[in-house]
Amino acid sequence: MKITFLLTTADAVGGTERAVFNQAAELADRHDVRVLSVFKSKPELFFSPDERVRVDYLVDMTGRTQRPVRRTDLDESVHAALAQQPSGLVDRAWEAAFNRLSDIELGLALERTDTDILITTTPALMALAVQLAPAEVITVHQEHRVSELRGTSGEPLLRHAARLDALAVLSDRTRDWFAETLGATAPRIEVVPNALPAGFRPRSTLETRTVVIAGRLVGEKQLDQALDAWALLAPHHPAWTLRIFGDGPLSGALRRQIAQLGLQSSVQLNGNSPHLAEEWAKASIALMTSKNEAFPLVLMEAQAAGVPVVSYDCPNGPREIVLDGQSGILVPPGDVEALAGRLHQLMSDGPMRHRMGAAAADSITRFAPPLVTARWEAFFQALVEDRDHGGRGAAKADRLALHAAHSGPEGAATAATAAPPSQVRSGAHRQLEQQVAKRRPELVKDGGQLCRVVDAESPFDIVQANLALAASALEAADIPYLLVRDTMVRRTVAVHASFREAVLKSLSGMYQYEAVYTALLNDRQNPVTTTLAGLLGDHLGQPCSGVRVYRNAVSTSRTLRLGAVYGCTISFWDNDPEESDTLVAPTRTLIGDRISQHSLGRASTVLSGRTYPTINAFAQPLHGDVGFPVDAVYTWVDGSDVQWLERKNQVLAMAGLETVDAAASAARFRSRDELRYSLRSIDMYAPWIRNIYIVTDRQVPSWLDHTHHRVRVVDHTEIFGDQGALPTYNSHAIESRLHHIEGLSEHFLYFNDDFFIGRTVMPSLFFLGNGQAKHFPSPTAVPMVPPLATDDFNISAAKNNRALIADSFGQTLTHSFLHAPYVLRRSVMEDLERAYPEQVAATSASRLRSHGDVSIASSLHHYFAYHTGRSVPGSISCGFVNVGLSEHRTRLSRILTSRPNDVFCLNDFHDGDVPEEEQDAILAAFLPSYFPIASQFEYGSPRNQRYHARTLPDWPL
Repeated sequence: MKITFLLTTADAVGGTERAVFNQAAELADRHDVRVLSVFKSKPELFFSPDERVRVDYLVDMTGRTQRPVRRTDLDESVHAALAQQPSGLVDRAWEAAFNRLSDIELGLALERTDTDILITTTPALMALAVQLAPAEVITVHQEHRVSELRGTSGEPLLRHAARLDALAVLSDRTRDWFAETLGATAPRIEVVPNALPAGFRPRSTLETRTVVIAGRLVGEKQLDQALDAWALLAPHHPAWTLRIFGDGPLSGALRRQIAQLGLQSSVQLNGNSPHLAEEWAKASIALMTSKNEAFPLVLMEAQAAGVPVVSYDCPNGPREIVLDGQSGILVPPGDVEALAGRLHQLMSDGPMRHRMGAAAADSITRFAPPLVTARWEAFFQALVEDRDHGGRGAAKADRLALHAAHSGPEGAATAATAAPPSQVRSGAHRQLEQQVAKRRPELVKDGGQLCRVVDAESPFDIVQANLALAASALEAADIPYLLVRDTMVRRTVAVHASFREAVLKSLSGMYQYEAVYTALLNDRQNPVTTTLAGLLGDHLGQPCSGVRVYRNAVSTSRTLRLGAVYGCTISFWDNDPEESDTLVAPTRTLIGDRISQHSLGRASTVLSGRTYPTINAFAQPLHGDVGFPVDAVYTWVDGSDVQWLERKNQVLAMAGLETVDAAASAARFRSRDELRYSLRSIDMYAPWIRNIYIVTDRQVPSWLDHTHHRVRVVDHTEIFGDQGALPTYNSHAIESRLHHIEGLSEHFLYFNDDFFIGRTVMPSLFFLGNGQAKHFPSPTAVPMVPPLATDDFNISAAKNNRALIADSFGQTLTHSFLHAPYVLRRSVMEDLERAYPEQVAATSASRLRSHGDVSIASSLHHYFAYHTGRSVPGSISCGFVNVGLSEHRTRLSRILTSRPNDVFCLNDFHDGDVPEEEQDAILAAFLPSYFPIASQFEYGSPRNQRYHARTLPDWPL
């Protein structure tokens, strides 16, 4: 059989390249094996390939410019130009190395290939292979990293995996994640570990008093934490040395850290070594502090030399290789003190070190090359037989059809949430999960955990439910507690540290067969062990500063998961050893982290109908609290309304402008329902907003429950009265009259209907407790030239604003503001009417946008309020996607997967390069995926029915 491995750069120094050359050498005994490298970046290979394995390159990068390795008569300038152009098949965000030249050369190479099996080694290479390889070639993607944590670089897996014949992964955990993410569109998924590289391996004496780390000097290896741990150990073990093998961009930073910690005499930075087998034979302990590792070969080599391992129990590789407590020790990720403690244990206990070293050498034989190679050969043979017997093409077509039908925007599947890195992966945990799932068949598996499926609950509902979970367990065991106020959306309750064991026992007993998860927290409040509550009895002796309790909830679409981030934290407070009447909290509350017991006057508070104990300090308004009402205002229009279009045509005709056929325009227009989903965002993530006003021109959204007491449709006639000119199609004019809405609060947020709240936010993001508003400056500058007839209307309005502010306050405004909800005060807008009556009146009277307009809500208000002491600069995470530009579209998948923004705007350019029909389709997929829970403002929705049954709690929650 002919087998080809595809690498980006075969001459790189990395675990992927090393694993590929090892595997190729083993397969070369009975097969024709080739390594095809897209780029040649160095004169020589770092790893020496087996002489039977052919290595070919396509693009040479070692000269002044990139050029094909094959003979060609084209001028060098042509190759240089192609190398400057981005790849047409691989998004630069996935992997920046590829370009048009590499597209062409790889396309030619694959067009000519006669290989049976083509194995790709990165998601970007996979994307290239499935688009360029001939139909008869079997495509297998071999994942060498933790797929569920890849982020942007893993997007090709979500977009193109259905085109593969097979997917090979290194762990059961990654297989489960792919099966969960891809569902019926998944190709065959096979778990095959890396093999231990062949060759003689000297054994260590384990008496060299040396700890060794090997790996790239990059951030994800977290070598700074290894040095922090070593700084705790060095004074107690002056004869021991830490040796670090590897190179990378952080070498300088690590040298500086070594100097700052005074570790020059006990830490060595040794660079790369091609003879690691010999270096492991000189080690007494192997150390690994990585954030994630798919299947680290260095740990296999260390154990083959009989060296025990101390490693973070990071996803996913260390646990696949190290038998915890037998061949090494696994430490909760990020716990530097625990890392130092377990290293100290092995460094001090020679018999334990030798016992674990012997177990390491014995256990690693399960990864012997003949055993692993036999699994690869059986896997490949099954794929070839499937191809030769027919049916392969139809099965792949069915997968592609399912993918097209169910994938999110841009044709990418929605990635399942990765299980927490701290989650226990024992047999007992899996067995209990299976028992719980059997007892509760309505539960589903998502993110590696059991979840309830919900269609009417918001994050704030989940927060309250998790608080009730924790409180019920505490009250059942008569454990005294109090509700704490801090800056988090999730709730925290305080319990004295003397009740730690009782808390864990009560949680375990009450939720023994429930899908309730608990995370034990370290001093930095990071989870170090996550397990089902029913297994907490196994962790009674584990020190922790608190425990986070939660039930997972997931939407029917699986695109929204509400998990640990909304759990309730039971925080263990203890007495200060020096001041016995003072309690010390492990994390800061709104009244500090050191609290005198004399100040613990008892009080209570009611949340969602349940009374919780607290103290007077937390029950009263505190400095910075936003205690005043905040409303929201939208301006909205239904562009498919023929009557509205005809009224607009009349205004256009009066102005001598071109009109359009209203019926034809309406037929072409398809509502994207942005307003519906923006209201969903408020209902989900900002329930503290009091009333919502929708300002429009004789229109009412068909789906809106207009009987809801928190939402009201406001017609233009209500805010214009006898001022301005109606009908108006000028957003600047409409915005100039918003403060005339009857009943509107002094403090309000103004939304365009393409503004969305992206995650849970609090009123303090927008206002200070003294009532000052916040504004969010944009890096976009207003051109420092006079108004021009060719200016866009928003630019001319900004320049007009600049003249007014300069005249009033003697300062020249320079920048515009982010496309985020505008934070406004009614009194400021009233003052603007008085301060600039002519300009405001002229803007109000302009039925169409004019170069004479001022932009009040989006700009002038903020500058005027700033200079009159009523607004201050603020900070907000704001995303912006222009769905009219193809270069922006992939951002939607990233926003959906990671939800990184407090707010985001989905704008569109009608003169962009994406047709409006395609924009409609993109948003029709994205919006219900991001906001799958219909709001209480949508008539007939589950949340709306709960509202009418009066079971939805009011804010504060």
